[in-house]
Amino acid sequence: MFTAQAGLIAAGVTFAALCPSMAAAESTSPAASVPLIAIDGPIGPATARHVKEGLATASARRAEIVILRMNTPGGLADSMRDIVVDLLASPIPVVGFVAPSGAHAASAGTYILYATHIAAMAPGTNIGAATPVQMGTPLPGLPEDRDKDDKPAQSPSAPKDAAMAKATNDAVAFIRSLAELRGRNAEWAEKAVREAATASAQEALQARVIEVVARDPADLLERIEGRTIEVAGVPRRIATKGLPVEVIEPSWLNRLLAIVTNPNVAVILMLVGIYGLIFEFSNPGSLGPGVAGIICLTLGLYALNLLPIDYTGLALMLLGLAFLVAEAFTPTFGVLGLGGLIAFVLGAAILIDVDAPGFQLSWTVIATTALMSLGLLTLLLGYVVRTRHSPLRVGTSTLLGQRVEVLDWSGEAGHVLAEGERWQAQGGDPLQTGDTAEIVAVNGLTLTVRKRTSLTAAGD
Repeated sequence: MFTAQAGLIAAGVTFAALCPSMAAAESTSPAASVPLIAIDGPIGPATARHVKEGLATASARRAEIVILRMNTPGGLADSMRDIVVDLLASPIPVVGFVAPSGAHAASAGTYILYATHIAAMAPGTNIGAATPVQMGTPLPGLPEDRDKDDKPAQSPSAPKDAAMAKATNDAVAFIRSLAELRGRNAEWAEKAVREAATASAQEALQARVIEVVARDPADLLERIEGRTIEVAGVPRRIATKGLPVEVIEPSWLNRLLAIVTNPNVAVILMLVGIYGLIFEFSNPGSLGPGVAGIICLTLGLYALNLLPIDYTGLALMLLGLAFLVAEAFTPTFGVLGLGGLIAFVLGAAILIDVDAPGFQLSWTVIATTALMSLGLLTLLLGYVVRTRHSPLRVGTSTLLGQRVEVLDWSGEAGHVLAEGERWQAQGGDPLQTGDTAEIVAVNGLTLTVRKRTSLTAAGD
C-alpha cells in the first residue's frame, strides 16, 4: 500500500512539474490561422495605423506569417516610411501580396513590397512607377550625363531643380537598401524610381523583383510552404500549407481617420466648424451650433496636422475665414467678405504640398465652398442693406408719428399717454381729455403733438 501511495505522489509531482512546461509550449505555439492585412486605395496616416495595429495583433497571436495584400496607387511618403519601419521591425514574417488580379502596387506600394520578407503578385497585376512626385513636378530622369568635354548634357527628363534631385536620390538610396536587405533586384528598383519603370507579375518574377506568383492567398500559402527566410537575423522555416486566412479589419478609429484625413473632408469640416461658431456668436445660448462647430473645427485641424500641408495655404485659408467672420460682426459692405473669399480660394488651391494620389483638394469642393461662402456673404450684405433702410426701432425717434391719448390739457400744454407711459406734451391745437393726438416732434422729455383730424384717421 505504501508503495502504491508513493507512486501516486510521484505521478502527481511529475504532472505538476509538467503543467507549466505544457502551458508554456501551448502559449508559444503558432496561431492556427494566417492574419491578412489589406491595403486598398491611397496610403495615408490611417493606412499606416492599420498596418501597425495588424502587425501587433499578429505578433500577439504568434502567427506563422502575416499576409499584406495591396492594391494601391501610392500615397504619402511619410506614411509609406512608417509602414516600412514597422515591417522591418516585425518579429513575424510578412508576405507582401499584390492582389487580386487587376490590382497594382504603384509608387509607395513598390517600396512597401520591397520591404516585405517575401514578395508575391497575382497574375494580371503590376508594380513600379515609384518616382517621388511633388507639386506636379514632371517625372525626373537619370542624373546628368557628362560628355567628353566634361559638360553636363541636358536631358528633357532630368531633374529641373535641386530639391527634386535630392528627393529622387534619397528615394533611390532608400529602395536600394530595401532591395539589398531582402536580396532582390536593386537595379530594377532604381529604374522604377528614376525612370518610373513598371513590370507585370511575370516580368517581376523573372527580374527577381518578387519571389512568387500566386492566384489567391490559399495558393500563396501552398507556394511558400517550407521556405526559409531571415527574420531579425535569425533563419526561420515557415509552414503555411493548409492554414486558414483571417482578415484583420480596420478599427472604427482607423475608419474615421481614413475619412477625416481626406483633404476635401478636412476643409469641409473646417468650414462647418467656422460657420457653426459664427451662428453661435450671433445667437448666444443656442449651444448646438457652437458645440458642433468646435467638434468639426477640431477634427478638421487634426486631419490637416496629419497631412503634408503648405502652411502658407493654411494661413491664407484661416485669414480668409477670419475676414468672413469679421464681415459678419462688423459689416464693411463686402470689402472684408470678398477679400476673405479670395484668400480662402487661393489658400485652398495651394494647401496640399504633395501630388500623391487620393490626397488632392478637388476643385469642385473648392468651387462649391467658395460659392457657399459667397452666398452667405450676399445674404449678410442684403440683411445689412435692409436694416440700414428700415425705420429706427430704438430711441425717442421711434415715437414720431405714433398716436397718443390725451390725459389732461390746459391751453397749449398737458399730458398724454404714449406707449403706456405718461408724457408731458405741448401743441397749438385745442385738445380735450380723451382726444387722440399724433406726435410730430420730441424735445427732450416733452412731446409736440397735434390733433388727429378725421381725414388723417380715415387715411390710416
